[in-house]
Amino acid sequence: MQTSIHTDLKDLLQVREADAILRSCVHCGFCTATCPTYQITGDELDGPRGRIYLIKNLLEENVIDRKPLAHLDRCLTCRSCETTCPSGVQYGRLLDIARELPATRVNRPVTQALISHLLRFVVPRPGIFLPLLRLGQFLKPVLPAFLGEKVPEAKALLPVNPGSHEKRVILLQGCVQRAATPNVNRAITILLDQQNIAVEYLASEGCCGALDYHLSGHKTGKQRMRRLIDQIYPRLDDIEAIVSSASGCGLTLKDYPDILKGDPSETKARAVAGKVRDISELLVDKPINCRTNEVIRAALHTPCSLQHGQNLNGVIEKILKNSGIELLPVKNGHLCCGSAGTYSIMQPDMSRRLRDQKLGALQEYQPDVILTANIGCQLHLQTGTKTPVMHWTELLHQLSQPGTGGSPPGSST
Repeated sequence: MQTSIHTDLKDLLQVREADAILRSCVHCGFCTATCPTYQITGDELDGPRGRIYLIKNLLEENVIDRKPLAHLDRCLTCRSCETTCPSGVQYGRLLDIARELPATRVNRPVTQALISHLLRFVVPRPGIFLPLLRLGQFLKPVLPAFLGEKVPEAKALLPVNPGSHEKRVILLQGCVQRAATPNVNRAITILLDQQNIAVEYLASEGCCGALDYHLSGHKTGKQRMRRLIDQIYPRLDDIEAIVSSASGCGLTLKDYPDILKGDPSETKARAVAGKVRDISELLVDKPINCRTNEVIRAALHTPCSLQHGQNLNGVIEKILKNSGIELLPVKNGHLCCGSAGTYSIMQPDMSRRLRDQKLGALQEYQPDVILTANIGCQLHLQTGTKTPVMHWTELLHQLSQPGTGGSPPGSST
């Protein structure tokens, strides 16, 4: 693709990076076949190739109107197109750069901007988010359906009594996960303890920066990234890995070197990112002793951030099959569920259509449980079904406990 970058932008480091990405696109259109939004709207501008042209125009003119900006905002950044692209176009990185430019920020509607700022203010702050969540759980029976469905049920916390082990990892708890589904982190702690791996938490864990960064709050997002890096970096020599159980957060952590390219913290960012592991990477070759005699029929939704972003498709499947869980076939497993971080709030109609489409595929063979690997996917999918939706590590923990018997999935947590 030929480009002619605007004179006010051509000397910016990230714009030069974007220009190189644009030039790698050969307009083949293979990406449209795996783009969730294009599959629903049929609009070329709601597919990666069309959005690439919109970004090209943005970089050449340094201005963008609300209508084309809406097509960019409708992108889930699922990166399914990257998995399909024969030319290796880094579309997700290209979109991030576009969203960082002033022209894309000033044209957003006031209501959308206010919701974005509210989310960025509340969610990364546990001292605010957790009390609001508890209030929502208390009022859930009387809340309007469209609000009540988004509030996860409160559950009793799992008891955790880990031993002392030579191998140690830092487990990142996540902003939403530690509040909404804290048993995920507890289940992981127990599973790693069974593998003679000790889990440590950061004393005052900060946000990984993903929320701000993907809502065009790049400056704040990068500040949060630097703070988390500074918390972890001094401890790198003492740990085996930095473990993330929320695949969206894990992908952002692994992307730190690209996001902070040219930043004074880039070297430390590379060192930290080099030790980040999804929990599936640590458990893939470990035996999990499941104590149930019942066959659990599960449908797995592998989050986009895991299969397309981290290229870990098939890893969880291997762990679950080795643990005796029957995995049911799921059509179009590459397609997004519509959660995509805050997408379900910022783009509710499209998100709901994608969720219903995904649930149709996941529930085709009537599973006992739906499994996933990202907090956003878990909460989003649960709003559309009565079938239990769990993080896969929660199910493994449940089945590895003495006396599990024939307990239905999700009953203990």
